Amino acid sequence: MCEIIAVTSGNGGSGKTMFAANFASVLAMSGCRVLLMDLNAGLRNLDIALGLESQIVYDIADVVRGICPLDKALIRDSRFKALYLLSASQDHAKASLRTADMEQICGVLSARFDFIIIDTPAGLGRDWRAAVSQANIAVVLMTQEYSSIRETESLDINLQKCGIRHRYAIINRVRRHDHQHDCFPDLEEIDEAIRMPIAGGVIFDENIHLSMNSSIPVVCRKDSYIVRNFKRIFLRIYNDLRK
Repeated sequence: MCEIIAVTSGNGGSGKTMFAANFASVLAMSGCRVLLMDLNAGLRNLDIALGLESQIVYDIADVVRGICPLDKALIRDSRFKALYLLSASQDHAKASLRTADMEQICGVLSARFDFIIIDTPAGLGRDWRAAVSQANIAVVLMTQEYSSIRETESLDINLQKCGIRHRYAIINRVRRHDHQHDCFPDLEEIDEAIRMPIAGGVIFDENIHLSMNSSIPVVCRKDSYIVRNFKRIFLRIYNDLRK
């Protein structure tokens, strides 16, 4: 059975693309068949994060408009046995997707992949609703800020309205010293404030930012604490789904 995971956040800059790229890479390294779907029309970045930007000829908008078959738009990351990218369009004007489009595309791809990971648009607009419409799992990226707590709570409510039962928060760019200052919520405060379970945190690390700019997922540095952290996040979600 294919798991469709929507990676989302209340606004841009929370780390969705970083998380999606590295989470997908960990799954691919574990032998899973994984598709990354970038739905940030006009603002796509997954191709850059994976170093595949020069290979993008067709995108999901071309598939929807009938310009190319679906297989032509799937780009394989040669570093992995079975990790593919379906890119968003850089032209926002031609790229709006409907729920029916997502249903058709995910219906075909679910038979070919173990995981489909969707990098959604930020916010709660029509494109966001279409992006999450086929997901059975949602991962919400948040940061250690009070505004992010509010945004995460709003997302949780809307994800429930979309019928997504399995929802998890990831706290990105965790700085261990921030809890010493009254202006930042500590992790316990965040845990008490939001209703969805926290599947893990990603500590602020310059290596993550360097990897995003060098187009190599940081988890490709084998046996680092970051790899182990992403694996623990996956196991928490996986074990919870199997309860």
